[in-house]
Amino acid sequence: MAATAVVQDARLGESVGNSAKLKALARQASNAAAEYRDLAAARGDRVHQYCEQIALRAMGKPHQAAQAREALIANNEEAFAGRFDEWWETYQVQPLAAEVTVWNSSIGYAGTLDLVATIGGRLCLIDYKTRGTNRDGRVKPLDPKVVMQLAAGAKAEEMVIDPAAGTWEPWKYSQDPMLLGVAIGETEVQTVMANPEVLPAYWSKFWSLRQVWGATQKVGDAGMPLREVGPPPPPAA
Repeated sequence: MAATAVVQDARLGESVGNSAKLKALARQASNAAAEYRDLAAARGDRVHQYCEQIALRAMGKPHQAAQAREALIANNEEAFAGRFDEWWETYQVQPLAAEVTVWNSSIGYAGTLDLVATIGGRLCLIDYKTRGTNRDGRVKPLDPKVVMQLAAGAKAEEMVIDPAAGTWEPWKYSQDPMLLGVAIGETEVQTVMANPEVLPAYWSKFWSLRQVWGATQKVGDAGMPLREVGPPPPPAA
C-alpha cells in the first residue's frame, strides 16, 4: 500500500532528485495502510447503519433510512445501498431484531448480531461485512473467521432489551438458526451459510481463545513475574 501510495502521488514527478521532498512522500506513504483501514472502517459503519435502518423501517419502528442513504451518497457509496436493497427484496427478509447485543455469562463474552430474521421460513442469524470488489467485478469473499462470530452469537444466553435502562431477557433465537454471512459490495451481495459440520470446531476455537484471553488478564494482574536473586552469603570463616 505504501508503494502504491507513492506511485499514485501527483507530487512524485517534482520530487524526483529532491531528497527532502522524497522523504516527505515516504513519511506520508508509510501511513497508507492505517488510512486505508480507517476509511474502510468508516465506510463499513455507514453501510451497517443503512442496513440497520432498513430493518427498523421494515419492523415499523422509528428509523433514519433516508438519512443513512444520504450519508452513503455523500461519500459516493450509494451502490452499496442499491445492492443491499436488491438482496433484501430477493431474499424476502423478514426482520425480527436488528443490532442485537447479546451476552453469555457462563463463558464471559458479549457481542452484537447485525440481524435476526426469517428467510424462507427459516430463523437466521446474520452478520454483515462490507467488502471491496475484485478485478473480475465480484464482491470479495468473506473471511472464514466470520463463522466464529456467528457461532458465538448462536451460543448467547441473554439479549438486551433496553440499553439505557440496562434490561435483558433470555436469548430466544436459539431454535436451530441458520448462520449467514452477508458480504455487501458495490456490484453484488454474496450470502454464505456457516457449514453446520464445522461449527463445533469453530466454537471450540472461540472458546479456547476466550480462555487464553482470560489467562492473559490474570497473568497481567498477578504482579511482578521475575525477581532478582542475589548470591548466597559467603561461608562462615
